[in-house]
Amino acid sequence: MGQFGRGVDERNAGDEGGEDEQDGEAAAARGERFRTLALPHLDAAYNLARWLCGNASDAEDVVQDACMRAFRFLDSCRGDNARPWLLTIVRHTWYTEWRRRANAHEVAATDALDAADSPDDWQPAAEDPLALLMRSEDAHRVNAALAKLPPEYREVLVLREMEDLSYREIAAIADVPVGTVMSRLARARRRLAALLGGAHDETAHASRAARAPARSGERAADGERGMPPSGTASEAIDGL
Repeated sequence: MGQFGRGVDERNAGDEGGEDEQDGEAAAARGERFRTLALPHLDAAYNLARWLCGNASDAEDVVQDACMRAFRFLDSCRGDNARPWLLTIVRHTWYTEWRRRANAHEVAATDALDAADSPDDWQPAAEDPLALLMRSEDAHRVNAALAKLPPEYREVLVLREMEDLSYREIAAIADVPVGTVMSRLARARRRLAALLGGAHDETAHASRAARAPARSGERAADGERGMPPSGTASEAIDGL
């Protein structure tokens, strides 16, 4: 009996060791899959968080929290929708955990923003003021003007003009109908143009073509577009 008992214990120990090894391999594979899915879109995540938060410090915290949430819910990512999936989590993280820090004047009522929509609201602006982001001498003016917009307007501008997402993708991220996205975008462009003091020479089509080489993934050296000044968020992902 004693020998039989020792044999059972040895087999159990061996089984536990095998399970631990399998768990370790599964965890490593999960971490690698997360890095593969998330790292290519980390700049886009920070870019959105930066414009929602209004400052770099909070944006770093939001992205780190969002990455932790994304890791927990990794199974919900299909793989082909990694960027919208991550940006949705970033937006949700800010709205649920961080928006309470916003000043009262910045917390706009969504119903008020979307009230009185009309087909005219859906027409794109004739001129795209975000073309100014391509001019370093105007970056501070654009940043200041964007900061004055309600977050619902800022997010659609960032997602459309900087991240080049489709209306359908933006609608999924913001959890609103496509028509609402189009209306908010048109209104945001007009309001931004008014804040900047009028029209500019570049059309929306021309400015989008010019912006293509400078979209997220290429960090500006002067940080004018709000790219992370450090590898903090990347380090957070590496630690998962």
